[in-house]
Order: sequence, then C-alpha cells, then structure tokens
Amino acid sequence: MADLLPRLETPRLVLRSLGERDLPALFSIFSDREAMLHWSSPPMRETVEAEALLSNITRHAVAGTLFQWGIARREDDQVVGTSTVFRIEPEHRRAEIGYILRRDQWGRGLAHEALTALCDHAFVGLKLHRLEADIDPRNARSIRSVERLGFKLEGRLRERYFVGDDIQDSLMYGLLATEWRTR
Repeated sequence: MADLLPRLETPRLVLRSLGERDLPALFSIFSDREAMLHWSSPPMRETVEAEALLSNITRHAVAGTLFQWGIARREDDQVVGTSTVFRIEPEHRRAEIGYILRRDQWGRGLAHEALTALCDHAFVGLKLHRLEADIDPRNARSIRSVERLGFKLEGRLRERYFVGDDIQDSLMYGLLATEWRTR
C-alpha cells in the first residue's frame, strides 16, 4: 500500500501507509476502552480485528474510497494513531475526516499537527471543496481540535449511533477549502 498514500510530514510526525508491522500498534490503539469511548464502534477484543482493519484499509485505498494513514512519530517511526479521509464523494468534492491517538499521546498537540497535514492534503492534493467531522458531543478534546483548525459546528444529530449498550448523539462540523486557505 506504500504507493497508494502520499507520505505527509510535519515537524514531529509522519503520516504514512500502514502495514503488517503496525498491527500491534493498531490493536493497542483500537482496543483501548478510553480511547474508543467516543468512537462509533466498540473497542477491539482480539488481534484478528486489527488484521481485518488493516485489510479493510488496504482494500478501500485501492478502491480510492477511504485513505487512512498511520500517525507515526518521526523519532522512532512508531504508529501512535491514525488519520482518515473517508466517505469521499468526488462528484460533490467532499469527504469526512476521522482520527484517533493512543491515549498516552493525548495533550501534546499531535492531533492538531496531524490534522493540519491531513486537511492540507485533502484540500490541495485531493482538491476537495468541503471536509466534515462527526464528533461525539462528550469528546471535548476532539471538539477543540477541529475548532482550532477552523471547522464550524453545523448541527447535532440526536441518538445517531448505538455503540454496545450506549446511544450517542453526534455533532457535525464542516470546513470549506476557502476557509482553509484564508485561515
């Protein structure tokens, strides 16, 4: 998958293609109950789920329907999260973004750094006009991250997701290419 995704670099991070070597990191991230608290699916329980995720990421990248990068630290190339452009609608030049960081990496500004590179690629490289972010209203960190990037709150979707026994609302945020260029 290395040639399917461009390598995106920031001062502290590299957003790169994910591979077999990243399976332990993917499982660590997506099996953490607290990190997955605001995700639209429950935490992973078995490593085979990380293998299925990687297979799904690769399949969608080949099809051009979803691009998910590993967020790796420059210092050791260790994957500490992922960032994704998905639900891509070329005819409307729009897509959604998603991201997750390993819990021990929270509060360091890494999400902002990774999302800045991701948004820049989406608007410049993919030539999208609009990006959206779907956020659990209880996820204050994520709300701050997208607002800091210039995303605007556009609405609340009530009881949108069932995750296990929990039902979650969703806040929809949007960002236009013109807003990104003039920020």
